[in-house]
Amino acid sequence: MAYDVSPTARTLMVLELIQNSPGITAEQLGDKLGVSERAARRYVAILREADIPIESVRGPYGGYRVGRGLRLPPLMFSPTEALGLVMAVLEGPRGAADPVEDALGKIVRVLPEAVARSTDAIRRVPARGPDPGARTPDPEITAALVSHSADARRVTIGYRRHQDEWSMDVDPWAVVVRRGRWYLLCWSHAKDARRVLRVDKITKVEAQPESFEPPADLDPLAAVEEHLALGWRYPIEVEIDAPLADAACWIPRSMGRLEPIDENRTRLLASTDEPDWYAAHLAEIRAPFRIIGGPELLAAAQFLAKRLHAASTEPLDDPSTDVPG
Repeated sequence: MAYDVSPTARTLMVLELIQNSPGITAEQLGDKLGVSERAARRYVAILREADIPIESVRGPYGGYRVGRGLRLPPLMFSPTEALGLVMAVLEGPRGAADPVEDALGKIVRVLPEAVARSTDAIRRVPARGPDPGARTPDPEITAALVSHSADARRVTIGYRRHQDEWSMDVDPWAVVVRRGRWYLLCWSHAKDARRVLRVDKITKVEAQPESFEPPADLDPLAAVEEHLALGWRYPIEVEIDAPLADAACWIPRSMGRLEPIDENRTRLLASTDEPDWYAAHLAEIRAPFRIIGGPELLAAAQFLAKRLHAASTEPLDDPSTDVPG
């Protein structure tokens, strides 16, 4: 510990040490600060004078700990802890009136500038809903991707899939959270195409000198959802007898891409690994539609139609016959 550290800084260090190591003794505090045990006790007294509830625990395993009081003591976060906290909040439900969102804003405002800049950038990542089983990526890698995206800086990333790992140069357009899964929407220079990558599979991020210009009309969340609706095993094409605006109200972007055929008809292009699930969702469309492409989906829709027809033609039990007397 440097001897030119101010008394105020040492007092805050004492608080951090007690928060991180409940039960720490005055002797241990002195050793970590490079001061005498008596000086360490003096710093504890200063904290108490500031109405921070520092409790003393007696006995062979006693020491100091932060108790519960009327005033919340200052909180100490490392950069990784702060980033992890923001990412955890993003993975949960969010809303304009969410008290957690308000509390997070207060925390960001008191963080050191360098940490606050990264956490605030992550806080503004587009997000939608939690998904059980989603994996939280490394906070430092996530922060780097968000930072370089905000600066429009090309990066080289390491990417791992199964047992293979390789490097690629990408323009990181945006980081998006969708149902608790973190995605990087980017332009891959190796594939010369748009890509959506799992952030938890990215192993490194290295900034490059080149900059980039993202698409002017980019909607990151919409782009990721449309991408995730394509590329599955069974292709799908459906014609809907409704204008594009109406079809968009019934069909979420995660089910595929909508494009107008004319003023009164819309085409749905998608793919799926679960035709039965997809057919059930198509039944929610509030307009006539036809399955143009996808024999697997057509078979699933026909099977669903038979089940619904059978359910609607079987006689229902008369509840009155079960009433005694």
